[in-house]
Amino acid sequence: MKNIILTGFMGCGKTTVGIRLSYRLRRAMEDTDKLIEKEEGRTISEIFRTDGEPFFRELETECLKKLIRTAKNMIISVGGGLPVREENRVLLKKLGTVIYLRASAETIYERTKHDTSRPLLQGDDPQGKIRTLLAAREKIYEDAADIVIDVDKKDFDTILDEIVEAVDGKEMLS
Repeated sequence: MKNIILTGFMGCGKTTVGIRLSYRLRRAMEDTDKLIEKEEGRTISEIFRTDGEPFFRELETECLKKLIRTAKNMIISVGGGLPVREENRVLLKKLGTVIYLRASAETIYERTKHDTSRPLLQGDDPQGKIRTLLAAREKIYEDAADIVIDVDKKDFDTILDEIVEAVDGKEMLS
């Protein structure tokens, strides 16, 4: 059994799905954002504010390289911007089976509109930023993924069932 990596835009449910999937499959779960915060001793927002997004993106790449060496049979949730770097998409494929949790801009906005911890959504017109960023990233997420799961208007049990079924089918074929 390989690692299962959850990708997708912020607010699509990667962390929550990852935690629930780890319980269902009895596998450990890691979140790249949490690993980076722990290693850096500060929040993602602080890293963005003091060192900028390019520095943070480099930290994500280094985190993936470490996980490739250490992670076995885990559920791994990655930050929404992590697959944007081409190098990271290659690393994700080496790390395991990549699942894109696809959500609409409307769903993402509803889930994130009160969350002040997301640096890319601060300022004016967060809904417009979501639409613009999602449009720019959607093809990247699809290209990076082995499996695409639509999450709009689905409860967590349905999403988990679809992931388990898709992963079981993929692992039988590999």
